[in-house]
Amino acid sequence: MVGVVIVGAQWGDEGKGKITDYYASKADIVVRFQGGNNAGHTVVVGDKTYKFHLLPSGSIQGKEIIIGNGVVIDPSVLLMELKNLENSGIKPKLKISNAAHVILPFHRLWDGMEESLKGKAAAGTTKRGIGPVYTDKIARYGVRVGDLLHKEILEQKLELLLKIKNDILELFGERPFKKDTILNEYLEYGQKLKEYMADTVLYLNQALDANKWVLFEGAQGALLGIDHGVYPFGTSSNTNAGGACTGTGVAPTKISKIIGVVKAYLSRVGKGPVVTELINGIGDRIRERGHEYGTTTGRPRRVGWLDLFAVKYASIINNFDGIVLTKLDVLGGLEKVKVCVGYALNGKELPIMPTEPYVLEKVQPSYIEVEGWPDYSNEKWTEIAKQGFSTLPETMISYIKKIEDYLDVPVIMVSIGPERNQTIEIKNLL
Repeated sequence: MVGVVIVGAQWGDEGKGKITDYYASKADIVVRFQGGNNAGHTVVVGDKTYKFHLLPSGSIQGKEIIIGNGVVIDPSVLLMELKNLENSGIKPKLKISNAAHVILPFHRLWDGMEESLKGKAAAGTTKRGIGPVYTDKIARYGVRVGDLLHKEILEQKLELLLKIKNDILELFGERPFKKDTILNEYLEYGQKLKEYMADTVLYLNQALDANKWVLFEGAQGALLGIDHGVYPFGTSSNTNAGGACTGTGVAPTKISKIIGVVKAYLSRVGKGPVVTELINGIGDRIRERGHEYGTTTGRPRRVGWLDLFAVKYASIINNFDGIVLTKLDVLGGLEKVKVCVGYALNGKELPIMPTEPYVLEKVQPSYIEVEGWPDYSNEKWTEIAKQGFSTLPETMISYIKKIEDYLDVPVIMVSIGPERNQTIEIKNLL
């Protein structure tokens, strides 16, 4: 069996969509295992750009795709993505877990209200209802995809939810939601999604037992996870490799390899400390050249130098077998490139990245500086990708080697542009 997990090793937006698309050509099945439409993955194929928020990035490869039980689904968004693909001539081979939870209209409103109430403590969410729907899931009164086919069950769940939600909403001057309106809307969604619903736990395990190649696509990044990220400035799900197991019902022993995707610099959306943040002209340059604006929100991302100390932490909690390094081309033209290799607190070097924001706000980063590399045209990077790794600029190869040595994990692939043909596989991990 071949079960490969792709995980973002930073704050999300590392280029996982492109890398998943690359590996999807080898896979039989691609599965999303956590998050919702707060995530955004972009795949560029020729002159076409595909943006996904719920569907796995393997959708355009014609592979079987699965949305696992760990994902939270906004049916309207999912149906729109399916329609957009069909308009492009692609009919996805999709299966949705009956046990995936469903975002309801009041979850989106609740998300925005909570952010406003938190004030300075707000996490900077996408306000898509992700946190509130995960809250209801853990509280054990959430609505699951399979419920959308059973009117009586859905009605009972909505009665309970609205009894709780409407009382609080009215306290804040919001209009209460009507049960029948939501009931009819979501029963209709159920009929539209019925053909895709399945017992994905059984399906995935049978596929792996039959030696099929299953690719698990993570959303967001390791440093945003609810348990091992910088709390509370993160997301509401487990973004690490372990989430692939809980979010699909596949045992850890069926995972063959874990791949971490690392951007050659750092970016993040939302609030919270960023130790290597660049609030200067270099930061602005990287943001514009890297098109660092949120796929989901359009918000400008905060950018900084590559923080290898943070990536080392991500590697520890995921046990990466290989690293994919992306967006090296964006740094082209800089005379010097800095890399953070440690934190100090009160003059003492820390052994591991802390996840408490009040500690991160006080640390001092330690940097090494390396020589930059040329700023080539898009066509030149494509030519280099065709010729192979040895034709990369020597200073870029040196940069890659330093990353490998520091992490003690091989760099198995590099990306030097947004398109499929701007990718160089250095080592076949499988």
